[in-house]
Amino acid sequence: MKIPPLLAHTAVLLLAAGLLAACGQNSTSTVTPKEIAQDTYCALDGMLLADYPGPKAQIHYAGQPEPEFFCDTTEMFSLLLKPEQARKVSAAYVQDMDKADWAAPKGAWIDAKAAFYVVGSKKRGAMGPTIPSFGTREGAQKFATAEGGKVYPYADITADTKVRAQIKKLQEDGYGHYPVCVAKTPYSFSGDAALRGAPSGHVLT
Repeated sequence: MKIPPLLAHTAVLLLAAGLLAACGQNSTSTVTPKEIAQDTYCALDGMLLADYPGPKAQIHYAGQPEPEFFCDTTEMFSLLLKPEQARKVSAAYVQDMDKADWAAPKGAWIDAKAAFYVVGSKKRGAMGPTIPSFGTREGAQKFATAEGGKVYPYADITADTKVRAQIKKLQEDGYGHYPVCVAKTPYSFSGDAALRGAPSGHVLT
């Protein structure tokens, strides 16, 4: 039986497309965390990560072969929570402080979005007040019971959470009686100029 040329041509194209798709699937690799070396430095301030205690973080951006490291999880959140953050994030990792040594943490990398965090503890990291990360809620709660603070999953860590923790720390350090000046956009009572007037339900960042 003779196969019509158009049908044969279509079959060849479909077969080629299937092979290309399979090849693409096989060549796609999962983004994995990189380990800290002696010369690994913080992307924000140039500090050597190996010289400082507390949880570290790394962000992998699409189209960028190497991750950007941070000497503290607070720095990671300061970038990820920015409204103007536009670079596509392929993955973000933090350390499970249940398994890593606080004084010199190595390895124990976990998905930042799957981790649990303790905000407001008395424990200090590379930048002072820090947000320790844990692989389980139980591990985070155990740390919070010993060192203070409150446990949050990643989705509940917001700029508001960080601000409240910073205000609490300032009050504990004796700065609670000083006047506070808050500068916002002149177009809105919120921190977003696009939300004109006095919108409801906003979070001041």
